[in-house]
Parts: sequence; C-alpha cells; structure tokens
Amino acid sequence: MGRSFEVRKASMAKTQGAKVKLYSKYGKEIYVIAKNGGGDPDSNLSLKRMIEKAKKDQVPGHVIDKAIEKAAGGGGENYEVARYEGFGPGGCSVIVDCLTDNNNRTYMEVRQCFVKTNSKIGGPGTVAHMFDHQAVFQFAGDDEEAVLEALMMADADVTDIECEDGVITVFAPHTEFFKVKSALTESMPEVTIDVEEITFVPQTMTAVSGDDVATFEKFMDMLNDCDDVQNVYHNAEVEA
Repeated sequence: MGRSFEVRKASMAKTQGAKVKLYSKYGKEIYVIAKNGGGDPDSNLSLKRMIEKAKKDQVPGHVIDKAIEKAAGGGGENYEVARYEGFGPGGCSVIVDCLTDNNNRTYMEVRQCFVKTNSKIGGPGTVAHMFDHQAVFQFAGDDEEAVLEALMMADADVTDIECEDGVITVFAPHTEFFKVKSALTESMPEVTIDVEEITFVPQTMTAVSGDDVATFEKFMDMLNDCDDVQNVYHNAEVEA
C-alpha cells in the first residue's frame, strides 16, 4: 500500500563512547522537553513519549531522572532547535535536526560534513517538502484490515498501513501519535510495538550506488559524531 518504510533502528552501542553519545543525546532532548513543557510525563505527553523511547534504547533511569531534575532547577543551558537541509552523496535528500546552545558552531560543524563529502547544504525548505512528518508504528502481524478497523473504531486518523514479510507498519499524521498508540495498545494488548516514533518519511527514494556508497557512509558517520546532531533523516536507498 503505497511507499515502503525502511526501519533504521540504531544498533546496540558497541563502545563506551557510543553509549555516552546516546545518553547525551537523550539527556539533552529530555531536558529541553521538560524545561518547555514541565517534568510530569502524565501532563507533558512529549516528555512521556521521549522517556519511553529512551528506555527502549536502554538509556539508564538515572540519566533520564537527572535531565528532568536539571530542567526543574530552572537554570542550565538554553538549547535551541536548529534544522539544516541539503543534498547528500548521490543526490539524496537530507534533513539534519540539532539542539544547540551556539548556532554558529553547530552550523559550521554540520556544513563541514557536507563540504567534506562533496554534498550541498541548502536553506530552510530545500528538501523538507519531499518528506512527510509522520508518526510511524511497526509490529509483527499479517492482518492489516483488522488493524485498520481498530484504528477507525477509535476515530484515529491514519495515512497508510503496509504489511510486508509478517510486519505491519502504520503511518499517521504526527499529531495523531498518542491517539494511534492508545488505539493499538487497547485493541491489541498482546502485540509488542517494535517501532513507535515521529519521523520524516521520504515521499520517494534516491538510489545511492558505486563510489557514492562509501561517501554516504562517511557523511552519516561525520554527522552522527557531531555532538549537537540529534537526528538525521534521508531518502537514500543504499545499494549493496
């Protein structure tokens, strides 16, 4: 049904450095969400979603608690959201989301990732129109009609449902995240939701092949090494 969705689940951190990076990323995001919307997950649904996501990625409870306590203290850093767009190796479309306390530093670091891989960074809106901002849920199953019926009964707005190789993927407007999640968990309590996130889903894919594959991997590694980078979205379909 329409486009397919490639799950890009970060693999388990293999080094202490990778774990520190992961914990820092979640700590910063939880801090910002708690500071802006309050530290109570029951009243701050964005915080609740982020805590659940952090726990799925095995972020320790003390890292989560420390970030919330820091936000409640009222002091600390003032992070801002920064988004950069452009074209990566092979002409793929790329969106880079950051949290920063120094826009100039972050821009220069992200720009270098583009420059050193012969990619092109653009202005706001350069490629965002090529993506849909959506809530995505994925779990084992093969009866997409039953899933659709359950969501319709809950009056949840759904964009698309796919079933492939025993895996069901539900796409919905990002504003419907909690409504769809509640409908799924209440109608199918026995199902474990493997992926539940708000992300940018590409409308079309761009094949990346040949020499561009190694360059693309270098590009992604450089971006992920930047402390201020939180998420990278792209439409690259890397050929083996």
